[in-house]
Amino acid sequence: MNLVQIFFEQARRLQNKPGMLVKRGGEFVEISWSEWAANVETVAGGLMSEGLQAGGKVALLAENRPEWAYADLAILACACADSPIYPTNLAHQVEYIVKDSSAAFLFVSSAEQLEKGLAIIDNCPNLKKIFVFDEDLPADLLKHDNVMTLSKLMEQGREWLKEGAERLEAIWQNIDADDLATLIYTSGTTGDPKGVMLTHNNFISNVIASSNCVRVDTSDTFLSHLPLSHVFERMSGYYLPIYNGSVIAYAESIDMVSQNMTEVHPTIMISVPRLFEKIYDRIYDGAQQSTGIKKRLVFWAFGVADKVSACKREGLKPSGLLLWQYGLAKKLVFTKLGDKLGGSLRFFISGGAPLPQKVAEFFYGTGYPIYEGYGLTETAPVLAVNYPDHIKFGTVGPVLEGVEIKIAEDGEILAKGPNIALGYYNNQAATDEAFVDGWFYTGDVGELDSNNYLKITDRKKDIIVTAGGKNIAPQHLENLLKMDKYIGEAMLYGDRMKFISALLVPDFAKVEEYALKNDILFTDIKGLLENPEIRAMLGRRIEKVQQENSIPGYEQVKKFVLLSSEFTMDNDEVTPTLKLKRKIVTAKFQQELDALYEN
Repeated sequence: MNLVQIFFEQARRLQNKPGMLVKRGGEFVEISWSEWAANVETVAGGLMSEGLQAGGKVALLAENRPEWAYADLAILACACADSPIYPTNLAHQVEYIVKDSSAAFLFVSSAEQLEKGLAIIDNCPNLKKIFVFDEDLPADLLKHDNVMTLSKLMEQGREWLKEGAERLEAIWQNIDADDLATLIYTSGTTGDPKGVMLTHNNFISNVIASSNCVRVDTSDTFLSHLPLSHVFERMSGYYLPIYNGSVIAYAESIDMVSQNMTEVHPTIMISVPRLFEKIYDRIYDGAQQSTGIKKRLVFWAFGVADKVSACKREGLKPSGLLLWQYGLAKKLVFTKLGDKLGGSLRFFISGGAPLPQKVAEFFYGTGYPIYEGYGLTETAPVLAVNYPDHIKFGTVGPVLEGVEIKIAEDGEILAKGPNIALGYYNNQAATDEAFVDGWFYTGDVGELDSNNYLKITDRKKDIIVTAGGKNIAPQHLENLLKMDKYIGEAMLYGDRMKFISALLVPDFAKVEEYALKNDILFTDIKGLLENPEIRAMLGRRIEKVQQENSIPGYEQVKKFVLLSSEFTMDNDEVTPTLKLKRKIVTAKFQQELDALYEN
């Protein structure tokens, strides 16, 4: 069994039932399974007409939309693998993936993405042609010989299929489950990104095991908004609903998720903790702004929700009185909350970063549970997940069926199972380091309890994972900041937080010199660093560094703390080789860092 067989089997079974929803002309319209399948076939035929060979690679640079699914499944149907790229990536990042994967073709969504493709095509000898989804494009972009619209490709595909349809089906019917399906490039922490090699069976095994945890069927609608270039959305929000015959509705953008929920009435939504935190904050802000009896009623209901969650946390059965109160709270308050979530929501699934326990407990108590899981790109991705009747707050749930987890002597989590990737493409050294005797070394530190629930306790590496699920390697920006003449040392902070902040040690001599030249009065270093003009100047320097080096918004420092002394070995802040001891430094200045996130 392969992913393409699963898709076409569902399309034959469900035919004219809706498979996708997308907003066109101001309203969501249906795309049937039959139409979806026909489009996949014509795109695949077009790729075959352009000479795509089995085993080839095709890159995919686009936002979530139906065409992404057409391209992905068409590439797989040609017995090839794709390399999805974040649409927020810069041109040089796109170039690296296209070159490293030896992609023969590149799908792009829009004029903006096409410009990136055209900027790199001369540097990518393997790249033959770029296919663009949008039709309404500037003429100068379409005049290039190596650019073709998707509609033109599909037109070619229809011609090719007149004689090649049976050939195409023979190709996808004979794809082996262990054949390569995709190369997903992870963020480079100490070097270039690594292409994770995932097979059809890596995904299928994870889809089946996840489907055994939560009931998903043709009555469900998923609202898709996380990037499909991320393995979490790719498996949980795309292949999982395909396997179960559910509908996939595409959100217009992250900013439109709340409105789109009320339009498509999703039953399941995959997201990251940052979204749930925003919803949680919005609910509490609204409650605080209410008055009189309404305010008392809402906070009474929240109190009931807390008690229900406490029973779950402590393994107790709610009393009859609490159940009665909960029923009343649901009728008077929680149902209205559910209406704002679309009116049909059964549950959320959270991944990509740790979910704050208070948020998990709140949503559980209000009847809209968030099932938090854990995994990595290399594990396709789920290793453990909370699910109905198997929830333990503060953990990422029990280990998934078919997956083995063991804890190494240093606490690192090791994983084995059918979902584990083949390794890293074109990078044997990194593969040998991370994949040893069938075990994948996750780089995370954790604990397994007696019931096989996994708890993540630390990160072995320095990588920062924000509340929005973005993986950030701090050294790059830290080194750039330290090159500024006014900054001596820098340490980024922001794991599990809403944004990146920094501890900065200024170059005291240079800052004093600036103060003297600008008639800024001060009596000592501490007073100087508290001066608003000095803080504003350093803020401008940080912004300049970030802009000049095209640092993505989610990696940028938003707030900072200025320290009045250097990091030293005497204070145990650096090693003998002057490497920063992050945990020690963070603990030392935790109060100052926490203050940055209070407003």
